[in-house]
Amino acid sequence: MSPQIEEIFIGLMSGTSIDAIDAAAVVIDKDNDKHVNVIATHTHTIPSNIKHAITSLCQPGDNEIMRMGELDHQLGELFASATLELLRSNGLKSSQISAIGSHGQTIRHMPNGKYPFTLQIGNPALISELTNITTIADFRRADLAAGGQGAPLVPAFHQAIFNHDQIKRVILNIGGMANISIVENGKVSGFDTGPGNILLNEWILKNKNLAYDKDGAWAKEGTINLELLDKMLGDNYFTQPPPKSTGREHFNLDWINTQTTELNTSSENIQCTLSELTAKTIADAIKIYASNCEEVLVCGGGVHNEDLIARLQKHCIARVFSTEKVGVNPDYVEAAAFAWFARQTLHNIPSNIPAVTGAKRLAILGATYHASR
Repeated sequence: MSPQIEEIFIGLMSGTSIDAIDAAAVVIDKDNDKHVNVIATHTHTIPSNIKHAITSLCQPGDNEIMRMGELDHQLGELFASATLELLRSNGLKSSQISAIGSHGQTIRHMPNGKYPFTLQIGNPALISELTNITTIADFRRADLAAGGQGAPLVPAFHQAIFNHDQIKRVILNIGGMANISIVENGKVSGFDTGPGNILLNEWILKNKNLAYDKDGAWAKEGTINLELLDKMLGDNYFTQPPPKSTGREHFNLDWINTQTTELNTSSENIQCTLSELTAKTIADAIKIYASNCEEVLVCGGGVHNEDLIARLQKHCIARVFSTEKVGVNPDYVEAAAFAWFARQTLHNIPSNIPAVTGAKRLAILGATYHASR
């Protein structure tokens, strides 16, 4: 029997919430993509001026090309810094890393237009140059070119590491948006259910100048406004069948303002209702598409929102718990996923799932920027 050969990949993820860059170093068996072990993690702060530049670019505005080009370079430097700090703080060397998988920062996701596109920035050529590590990025466009939504991609990774032979599981990622992967007997399906943290974060930022609602404490102070909840549930996205994906272009502060026009209620009641909306739309999606689900494994920043998780458990028959209970840090599942995607690309293995994204065919995802070594 030949000895097991392991490779180390780094995954970089900055999501819709724009709170930080998550970096993970992941050991993967060269011959078995289900043998995945996260060996080091790092969270890299996004400076407030860059965060502001990202949010500004997520909506149409003046001088977009110049601003995008400059931000693409800045983010490339920032992703490289996150990588180098991960290496330094964990005693790793660039020469030990097979490749970086960088998701980049999404500034526009428009898969349903006449000319579908999705755009993630964070110059991968610069990341490769500054780290001297081969960098793979731009994972979504190959799926989009094949007729898919380009999202969600993570169900493929969820299938690889969370599949259980006897238990039907839903893997729920609550980032800015929420997406579910339904995993059973080696098969997987999934889609974006709608807002995750995005509406809660936007509303508390507007009203209290806080980046997020810690533990859902502010939402707990309010009561659900049923009229508002019903109005928000009427958004067409929630009744669209999968495959489907969404982003900040649809669910944002303007969306909240439109829903709450002429509404006479307190800001904390709106926050409470937004939390209920998020939990209910996730739970409804699980009930419709995974009715006999036994476990809901939660990852992403929303796992730390006690109010949201309690509401979710109230609406779900299945047990709801963190991926931590099955040995995977919930804060770094997506970063680990893009390390895994880099591995698949480097080995010329398709890693989209057409049944999830709606693509017409399997595709090898990402573009590769080779290190000089």
